[in-house]
Amino acid sequence: MIVQQILGQKPVDGIAYVSPESGVGEAVKLLSARRIGAVVVSRDGRKVDGILSERDIVRELGSSGAGVLEKRVEEMMTRQVRGCALSDTAEEVLEAMTAGRFRHMPVMEEGAMVGVISIGDVVKARLSEIHMEKSALEDMIKGY
Repeated sequence: MIVQQILGQKPVDGIAYVSPESGVGEAVKLLSARRIGAVVVSRDGRKVDGILSERDIVRELGSSGAGVLEKRVEEMMTRQVRGCALSDTAEEVLEAMTAGRFRHMPVMEEGAMVGVISIGDVVKARLSEIHMEKSALEDMIKGY
């Protein structure tokens, strides 16, 4: 399974992003409203400037306290973001996420962001693929 197929299985509700100048409180409201674990940081919705995850916020909250909500997103975002291509395989994406210890990845095409996938999206797709393979093998064994 490739990233393009994984994106095709997700609901089409647009890419959740905030500008680097946005307040962390605004980003938290977006994370909560969309029930997502990370938001892309972008000035235009196409170029990735960074990513802000729940983990980033909780780490800063633990060290700085509630005032973290008044900070700007660019002060807390992860700047080094690894993206993937529509043609990348689920296995490649899982390996990258596991090695890098992150759970969200922008999908890039010709330098522009076209989607975001989470480790949950990739695991769900792989489980579906494994289930189909299992059913096909069982049918072969049974002679169907």
